[in-house]
Amino acid sequence: MDLSAEERVLFVPVRTSGCGAASLLLARLAGGGRVAVAFSSAERLAAVLGARQPAVRLAVPALRAMLRPLGVDRVQIDPDAVAEIPSHPGALAPVPA
Repeated sequence: MDLSAEERVLFVPVRTSGCGAASLLLARLAGGGRVAVAFSSAERLAAVLGARQPAVRLAVPALRAMLRPLGVDRVQIDPDAVAEIPSHPGALAPVPA
């Protein structure tokens, strides 16, 4: 059975805190905007970000709902590469509205 794009469940990389809380891992576009990255399989995620990259499984609507308050409206699925991502969340400064 083929699923529509909105019914798909994706592997979404996250950053975890010392107490186990997870936050979505966002990347920057060349123009400075933020984008969420997601993968169609755990294997694709591991090939791009490494086998030790934590991830959660989210349906597309749930991912978009989590991104909306952050002002992020783009999701890149199965990117071939992801530019270096800062090691700590504070390095990603909020984009003014």
